[in-house]
Amino acid sequence: MRVVRRQSRTKIWGVLVVLLLLGVVGTVSYGGWRQSVAPPRVTNTAPRFLGHQTTFPVAIRASRGHLTSVEVRLVQGGKTATIAKPDSMSLDRQVDLPVTVETSKLGFHEGAATIEVRARDDFWRPLKPDERPVATFPVTIDLTPPKVEILASTQYVSPGGVCLVAFRVEGAARSELTVGKLAVPSFAMGPPEKGARVALVPLAWDYAPGTPVAIRAEDEAGNVATRGIAFELKPRKFPRDRIEIRDSFLELKVPELLPQRPPSQPLLEGFLVINRDQRREAEAQKRKIGSKTAPEPLWEGPFVQPRNTKVFANFAETRTYYYQGREIDSQVHYGFDLASTKQSPVPAANRGVVAFTGALSIYGNAVVLDHGLGLQTLYGHLSSIEVKVGDKIAKGQELGRSGTTGLAIGDHIHYETLVNGISITPVEWWDAKWIRDRINLPLRTAGLPEIKGLEGGTASDGEPPRAPRPVRRRRA
Repeated sequence: MRVVRRQSRTKIWGVLVVLLLLGVVGTVSYGGWRQSVAPPRVTNTAPRFLGHQTTFPVAIRASRGHLTSVEVRLVQGGKTATIAKPDSMSLDRQVDLPVTVETSKLGFHEGAATIEVRARDDFWRPLKPDERPVATFPVTIDLTPPKVEILASTQYVSPGGVCLVAFRVEGAARSELTVGKLAVPSFAMGPPEKGARVALVPLAWDYAPGTPVAIRAEDEAGNVATRGIAFELKPRKFPRDRIEIRDSFLELKVPELLPQRPPSQPLLEGFLVINRDQRREAEAQKRKIGSKTAPEPLWEGPFVQPRNTKVFANFAETRTYYYQGREIDSQVHYGFDLASTKQSPVPAANRGVVAFTGALSIYGNAVVLDHGLGLQTLYGHLSSIEVKVGDKIAKGQELGRSGTTGLAIGDHIHYETLVNGISITPVEWWDAKWIRDRINLPLRTAGLPEIKGLEGGTASDGEPPRAPRPVRRRRA
């Protein structure tokens, strides 16, 4: 009996010891787990450079619990400044903190520095976390803006024309040339060590005098340098015309261009959808085609108007449309209408590469040739197409045959010249003197390769070439 009691007490003590050990181990393990939970962490990176004023986000997330304090500091040598510290009431488990640092106002100088992010949470740990930053980011303070140098540019420019700009940018991560809000691409030209870039800048037919043309360069620190392009704007007048719309034309063209038209919709309403909406869609498609271009000039010499063709409509001609004596619409015509005989050969105006073939809204069957540096020509209303995208084309090579596809009045070619998808007057590019004066002269001044095939002759006097006078047009 005494042996049984002794064994029972031993078992009880054994159980107590095991329970005690489990309690100790559990407590230590729990405390260890608590202590092992990571402090708040920064889930994004800071910029590598800081300029005069730099804005960037800092995202901080607590692993457990909620954030109780966040502070972002800029440290350089022995100088420290708090650059962001949100109110504790705005803190949660995660904080997306916008940081704006005005480096020069804070008295920091160019050179190496560090961004420190300090953050605490309300998650209990047995041992108090140390006071080290939860993240540090090395940065370079750069207060010197990029250098923009205008090497040369076209002196005389007209609405509906082109300005060539040659420039050089140093110390920039990105640069762009703009006409108002329109961004214009530029292309490297000449020896790489020269660092020169060239842009063909289109001025739309309705370019407003005083609209700034400028180069904007920005470095990785956000420092910006801007240089305006100076030129003399020569006025240019554009024609107006009146077009009578007849039922026979509506019956022919509306079903072709708007097959989805409900049978109950009047033909005139369908025509207005074509003349407005499809015209806008065509302009957007031309911009898209123009965004892809060769980075070097592919053309040589002046562009050539097809032989034996007559002009039936001019560039930037404002057309007012009438139906049964009532004004119904007004639109701008962006090219030349050229006609000779029915289904006549359509030659390439210059060397290039086929950028587009196929149906192009109101222009019907069309071909777009890319001549490099954003310069393109469009040939519309074709009855047939003899080339495909990617074909290298020689000057004068047949692209197809003229026709009446699209919103065409009689058999003809709709011919356009475009720069970056913006329609400009073709007549300048038909003029060798104009190209020598407006394109080759600034290239020569900048010490860059000139366009070939323009040797000889004298420069123009700055006056824009005159558009040919259109002959009387067949009406709709």
